[in-house]
Amino acid sequence: MKFIEQLKEIFLKFVIECPSGLIALHEFQRHFCDGTVGSESAEYAEQIFRTLDSNEDGVVDFREYVMAISMLIEGSAVEKLRWSFKLYDKDRDGAITKEEMLEIMQAVYKMNVAAGLTKPNPLTAEECTNRIFVRLDKDNNAIISLEEFIEGALDDNWIREMLECDPSTVKVGRPLKRDTALETHG
Repeated sequence: MKFIEQLKEIFLKFVIECPSGLIALHEFQRHFCDGTVGSESAEYAEQIFRTLDSNEDGVVDFREYVMAISMLIEGSAVEKLRWSFKLYDKDRDGAITKEEMLEIMQAVYKMNVAAGLTKPNPLTAEECTNRIFVRLDKDNNAIISLEEFIEGALDDNWIREMLECDPSTVKVGRPLKRDTALETHG
């Protein structure tokens, strides 16, 4: 499908799901959580919402939403990593601490376990965070800068897969009805 057609489809869905043209955190969490694994994904949804809300006004408008989605679908590896950096940099100070990364990793792990997406004997969130820090924190100052984040992820496929945000996780969709969910899944 051509990008313009995808954009039109995204716009129509957004307008149907969010007739005001804006989506607040509680609405995003409801859509995201009902579209994934319920309350187990609420923390991750909050971080994605915060990253989507580029002007920090507490709502995501269509422009913010489509800019992120189109970049995550069509963007270069560097663009995707810049966006992912914002996801991990919770306090927006331009650096990722171990604590910030661990919080996001724990939220992702919690969601993946609830969804049954984990592989046999996966690393724990703590082990994963430590492994990433050892590889990315080149100057050993206990923070990862944007430069370290991008360079390290581009040099290591495992890290890039761990750090890049999957565009399928940021789609807004109307929550499934309980009986529909049971028919679909079961």
